[in-house]
Amino acid sequence: MNDHHTRALHFHSLHVPGEPLVLVNAWDAASARIVAAAGARAVATTSAGVAWSLGAPDGDALGRDAAVDLVRRVVAAVPLPVTADIESGYGDTADEVAGTIAAVIAAGAVGVNVEDARHGGATPLREVDDQCDRLAAVRSAADRAGIPLFVNARVDTFLRGAGGIAETVARARAYLAAGADGVFVPGTVDPGTLAALVEAIPAPLNVLAGPGAPPVPELAKLGVARVSLGSSVAQAAYAVARRAAEEALAAGTYDALADAVDYGTLNGLMRG
Repeated sequence: MNDHHTRALHFHSLHVPGEPLVLVNAWDAASARIVAAAGARAVATTSAGVAWSLGAPDGDALGRDAAVDLVRRVVAAVPLPVTADIESGYGDTADEVAGTIAAVIAAGAVGVNVEDARHGGATPLREVDDQCDRLAAVRSAADRAGIPLFVNARVDTFLRGAGGIAETVARARAYLAAGADGVFVPGTVDPGTLAALVEAIPAPLNVLAGPGAPPVPELAKLGVARVSLGSSVAQAAYAVARRAAEEALAAGTYDALADAVDYGTLNGLMRG
């Protein structure tokens, strides 16, 4: 069994309901090393943060090659399992999504998020059968590569206002039958809703947390298995850049930079 295979199996083992895996999403090698140095058990990328850092908007606008190259850089930067947010798969067809998965696995990732949102078009979400075909292609590509990839099926019902608990559960169960290992439901942190989802979905539940969400221990009590911070960390970092720019250009002062990470610390992290 090679190291990649071992890391993938280990990543699966980290998804325990009631003992959630906390993922502070990174968007480049430096942010990944900062997260790892803080004691993370795994590193996840944020598709939005990655896209922004590479000059593209979020929402299937970034090209596959650029996205995969970033995954490769993050994998090389940290000694931890890395799971990649690949939006809806960087492909119009199931076969193209399978090609993305082969490339992401070759880059060293042990997991992926695949969303069912549709960017553009008449409906906010893909048809269930279409998404199941895409997830089945993901599973097949991983099997061909010989890596037990953790496939996290993102259900955007709450995020897009396209359904409640019943629609979310129906989609989740269909996606699991198509080959997913876990289910990611961003857009709600209501305790009652999360408890109902945990009860009805026979797989690890991933939620998107941030300011205003219940703390991790409370999410653990609800049975959540994975907590992601998503793009919010990148957004907070860019907020510092905006405040510093506005302050320096308007007032000519530099107070926004007062809590910066020390140069030597960052440089040391990048030396490995």
